[in-house]
Amino acid sequence: MKKILAALLMLTLVLTLFTFASAEQPEGEWKDIQYVMYLGTNDKDTNKPVFTQDEAMEKVKEVLIRHFGGYTIQEAHGGWIDDGKEYQEYTLVIYLSDTTLEKIHGAADELVSLFRQSSVLIQANPTRTEFYSGKPAE
Repeated sequence: MKKILAALLMLTLVLTLFTFASAEQPEGEWKDIQYVMYLGTNDKDTNKPVFTQDEAMEKVKEVLIRHFGGYTIQEAHGGWIDDGKEYQEYTLVIYLSDTTLEKIHGAADELVSLFRQSSVLIQANPTRTEFYSGKPAE
């Protein structure tokens, strides 16, 4: 699992650097951070799912709404080979904006315990966030 997470992190870093180097920057400063958390759902010791997929989704939503008041979640499936054995895992990818690393760590502490994980991968991506409400009526 750690190898897959490390590979995902490295790929994301390379893509982010490439994007910043080649894309025209929109107006305004890049001052916001979007946090992305990758939460595996298999027990760290048994490698068996801790919850069903539906239960896992509901548990995550409960934690996130309490900590942040909002969230975006995507479902993913991860796989890796460790010592010649193949593993697969249902993974939840969580996107959070307008928050702090301290709050992210607070939620991650709860998720690590609840899902019996050894860790949660957290990415901090620089971004510019806008809550757009449309053009005013003339």
